[in-house]
Amino acid sequence: MPSRAMLHTGRTLFHLEREGQEIPDAHITLGECLRRSGYTACGIGKWHNGRRAYARSFNCGAEIFLCGMGDHWNVPAYAFDPAGQYDGRCPYVPDPFHSNRLEFRDCDHITAGKHSTDLFVDAAIRFLQTDDGARPFFLYVSLMAPHDPRTMPEKFRKMYDPARIELPANFAAEHAIDTGALRVRDELLADFPRRPDEIRRHLAEYYAMISHLDDAFGRLMSALRSGGRRDQTIIVFSSDNGLAVGQHGLMGKQSLYEHSVRVPLVFAGPGIPRGERRDQMVYLLDIFPTLCDLAGLAPPESVEGRSLRPCFRDPSAEIRSALYLAYGASIRGISDRRYKLIEYAGGAAQLFDRQSDPWEMHNLAAGAGARAILADRRQKLAAMAAEWDDRDYPWPTRAGPRAGSSGRSVRI
Repeated sequence: MPSRAMLHTGRTLFHLEREGQEIPDAHITLGECLRRSGYTACGIGKWHNGRRAYARSFNCGAEIFLCGMGDHWNVPAYAFDPAGQYDGRCPYVPDPFHSNRLEFRDCDHITAGKHSTDLFVDAAIRFLQTDDGARPFFLYVSLMAPHDPRTMPEKFRKMYDPARIELPANFAAEHAIDTGALRVRDELLADFPRRPDEIRRHLAEYYAMISHLDDAFGRLMSALRSGGRRDQTIIVFSSDNGLAVGQHGLMGKQSLYEHSVRVPLVFAGPGIPRGERRDQMVYLLDIFPTLCDLAGLAPPESVEGRSLRPCFRDPSAEIRSALYLAYGASIRGISDRRYKLIEYAGGAAQLFDRQSDPWEMHNLAAGAGARAILADRRQKLAAMAAEWDDRDYPWPTRAGPRAGSSGRSVRI
């Protein structure tokens, strides 16, 4: 939810409203900005940041899913409502954690028997086929996959034999440090301690869902190409946080390891180099000003991200020297090109050399040789916390939280 709010507003983590359940009117969204500039803005699929924010962001849409997760084969979704009401109700079955219970969620229809990936991509293809091209378009397609419950068409499940899946190098039976989030959400999807056979099954299902997603994305690109608009369209492919699925003894994304905070980001289209990679340190919130820059638009004053266009032109252009990382009220970190420091509210710390230890398996924090590096990164972490208005760090003392502490649970 926070990462999506950051993407749509271009705002930093602690300048959102709470965790992004709603986007206030003062925070202009990407869709809203483009609508004001004459674009047709179409929103399809998962929207996790409030109904009012969706309504003002898009002037058309389909299969609108206003929840965080659900049964991929029975998606409770809205048709587009020009009035922005979205107040229908219908039964939703099942709750994946309490499958013996019916729940009722707001929506106005359920398309049963069609996987969410195909449901959303088919709706996007219909938009491309029916849009008259009178105005430029902004098409936001947000898939539920590969979020659990991990189900997919049989064709893709058969692509991966769990017995042949290789475990990641940093697989562990249990996490060595109390993160403050070891028994939440995704962590409960596999037994403790983690068993190699169970992790292989989860990985096979995860890969199958991603392959299904990839196949559907290919269909969407084919539709764009067949409509003759591929070369005039800027395409951005990304995701929110990734899953551990056995790495470091974890299952979910409630950590600051690379497998969860480093996400794909692909740009293609006019003004973007073909077949090249960049290694600059960026955030999802930089997508908003980058698209404005590419489209020749001034970003709204509420946007705090930075355009990535300079590094398209110059591979050595520096966008940022370090990234500030946060999960809930229990984990903080700072990552630069060489080192990553992770601190836990319980008192533990980890220091990784990102160049020699990309799997983050060797904690340097306790070594005498890293004391100077550790002290330097801790100083920079505190400075970035102040810069970001993170009122939950430094950690509260036993006397109570720091004055003005929000006490909220947020993550990027």
